[in-house]
Amino acid sequence: MRLDPTQCYRALSSHDRRFDGRFFVGVTSTGIYCRPVCRARRARPDRCRFFATAARAEADGFRPCLRCRPELAPGNAAIDAGERLAAAAASLVEDGLLDRQGVDAVAARLGITARHLRRVFEAEFGVSPIAFAQTQRLLLAKRLLADTALPVTEVALASGFTSLRRFNALVRTRYGMTPLALRSAGRGARGDGAIDCTLRVMPPYDWAAITTFLATRAVQGLEEVRGGTVRRVLRLARAAGSAAGVVEVGPAPKAGLLRVRVGPTLLGVVPAVLARVKRVFDVTCRPQEIRRILGGLGDGAPGLRVPGAFDGFELAVRAVLGQQVSVRAARMLTSRLVAAWGEPLEVPSGALTHAFPDAERVRRLRPHDVSGIGVPLARARTIIGIAQRVAEGRLVLEPGVPITATIGELRAIPGVGEWTAEYIAMRALGWPDAFPAGDLGVQRALGVSSAREARARAEAWRPWRAYAVMHLWHQPHVAPLRGASD
Repeated sequence: MRLDPTQCYRALSSHDRRFDGRFFVGVTSTGIYCRPVCRARRARPDRCRFFATAARAEADGFRPCLRCRPELAPGNAAIDAGERLAAAAASLVEDGLLDRQGVDAVAARLGITARHLRRVFEAEFGVSPIAFAQTQRLLLAKRLLADTALPVTEVALASGFTSLRRFNALVRTRYGMTPLALRSAGRGARGDGAIDCTLRVMPPYDWAAITTFLATRAVQGLEEVRGGTVRRVLRLARAAGSAAGVVEVGPAPKAGLLRVRVGPTLLGVVPAVLARVKRVFDVTCRPQEIRRILGGLGDGAPGLRVPGAFDGFELAVRAVLGQQVSVRAARMLTSRLVAAWGEPLEVPSGALTHAFPDAERVRRLRPHDVSGIGVPLARARTIIGIAQRVAEGRLVLEPGVPITATIGELRAIPGVGEWTAEYIAMRALGWPDAFPAGDLGVQRALGVSSAREARARAEAWRPWRAYAVMHLWHQPHVAPLRGASD
């Protein structure tokens, strides 16, 4: 995001953690500089100065806030233990990265030292990352005991415990009950072994709009939208190999909640499943703040969200497949790719049969293999190029990564133009200010004929231009059309 004072003040007013580390605000009346997520009383606009880095703020005479601690902002060798830790470090632990690769790998992913990661965890939670992970495993085990019919041994394994004896001892110590007693106290298990969870969303929430968006892009064998419910095959990494299964998402009877049903083969990665669902359905969005900035554009659909991605690599591949073709054509090409190289489910669930192929599988393909499903040879090379970078760890396509650097890495791949990079930033990276100005649907809705004109018109909607794009696509007779530059 450019450091335009008006745009920065809007982001500051929202306290949205997606802007944390992107800029800092110095308050002239106090001489203190803060992060945009700081909960201190917001200063008037005329008393705020904005800086791209903490060093720049200090060079201009501001001293760091003791409450939000700018030194813990992303990009400053640490993360915030309150706002950012829950979204970054803790989610990595819940995703199982610590169990698979250890504390050093979690720290490396965040760009900090293992020592500092431990210090941040101790300061916020009063425990080490390992103890935090152990608590998450126990909470998952408690839920599985209460809500499923899995045998105790399988519950222990699904929760990440390698020793049944250790599991039994920890349950007795923490909960004062045996695993079997916890099961007896539960409300009863689902007969199919799945579990139901709920996620809270801030109303208004336009469920019909997001399901329509996903339904028009649903790939045969991978996903489907039926009766207002989204069903999807997920494959997620775990301590030993990976887990693949089906997740279902729909509105709960109670307003402000989404219902998530996690299939029995995904019970060992429930926290990771919920993290992906939160991304896809944009549950952290604050619609009132966004509506205020979008003005009349957002009045017709105040609950519209920006759909995220279940997997960043998959979204990038699908974006390339969609270059200069209709949504329907992109969907057909993706279906062919999934049928050819996707991982079959051991037990298909109705029409859902395959997981999307991972980057390691795709990187081993030859360009002519991919072009054989109807993809132009140049785009086949682009897809394989993305897969190589993701598999090697040079390209990370997840929320929270450095936006400018990641877009630059994408643009360096032959065949990835501005539209593709911005679309990936919008959905896979969860960047709320992404704006594919070359999209012909956006230009049509704005009544302009060039990307330059589209950007000029969109300036008023910073830093929420991704939401503006969704509203433009949502208008009658307007659909996303790939920009000619890609």
